[in-house]
Amino acid sequence: MKTSEEVAPRSHNLIFLSEKTDIGFNEETQIFLGVLMKYQLQGRYPDYSPVLPDIESVDEYLERTKILLQWLIEKL
Repeated sequence: MKTSEEVAPRSHNLIFLSEKTDIGFNEETQIFLGVLMKYQLQGRYPDYSPVLPDIESVDEYLERTKILLQWLIEKL
């Protein structure tokens, strides 16, 4: 990882990865990472099929993800 000079762990668990950094993720962001993780698991494990969110939730998740990505880029 950039801040510790370690190689990032091989994991798709966004919460675990966030905890391995020295970036201060607040509780709301940790919860949101859990939401995102629920849907990314379907790509890795095709038999896993969570209930799909409605279009309003999808739009909200997309906007929140864009904000989170920008925040992470600024932290690096």
